[in-house]
Amino acid sequence: MKKLITNFLGLLYPNLCLICGENLLKSEQQICLKCLSEIPRTNFHLHKDNPVEKRFWGKTDIQMATSFFFFTKGSPFQKLLHELKYRDNKEIGELMGSYAAVDILNVELINSVDYIVPIPLHPKKYAKRGYNQSELICNGMAKILSKPVEKQSLRRTRETATQTKKSVFERYENTAGIFEVKDKNMFENKHILLVDDVLTTGSTIEAAIQAIKQCEGVKVSIFTLAMA
Repeated sequence: MKKLITNFLGLLYPNLCLICGENLLKSEQQICLKCLSEIPRTNFHLHKDNPVEKRFWGKTDIQMATSFFFFTKGSPFQKLLHELKYRDNKEIGELMGSYAAVDILNVELINSVDYIVPIPLHPKKYAKRGYNQSELICNGMAKILSKPVEKQSLRRTRETATQTKKSVFERYENTAGIFEVKDKNMFENKHILLVDDVLTTGSTIEAAIQAIKQCEGVKVSIFTLAMA
């Protein structure tokens, strides 16, 4: 009877791949294996001085930086980010975080990470959305990397306007001084893996690092799910 009900519900609400729209197999979640294999991975974790790291040259000192996949406007894989940020699909955040973590699992510097830290939302934005997409990515990564997620120490103190149509300089001005570390002892002499959903100019991440760097002896690495 249970199987019959499940099959009936499957007809009413088919479990489809977010990317291609085909029916998913029982072993597949949100994305079919074919589409998963076609995600435009950057593989930047395999290369020192990669394009993500270069975005922070001359701005702040980091250990390493990488992104899981390339984000191109209009690409089928844009759906992954839209589902995560605008369609309340929390599951896709953790799922993509776990897939990404598998890629970087054997990176030597990852072994020295003490905390995985999501870029925080301002409390007003968090209340409106109901969740922090970067935190969901961290949760998925933590399951694979076996590292704790620290989401209390780094705080966003000022709400900012959308960055979408701003220039590089305007983004920098918009994000300057918007973060603080509540307990500096938490990050003292630790290696932090700072996580965000999308890397564009890097101004938000840079602002977060400036706050974290006020902690003595701290080291910071960067991971983003996508790179624009």
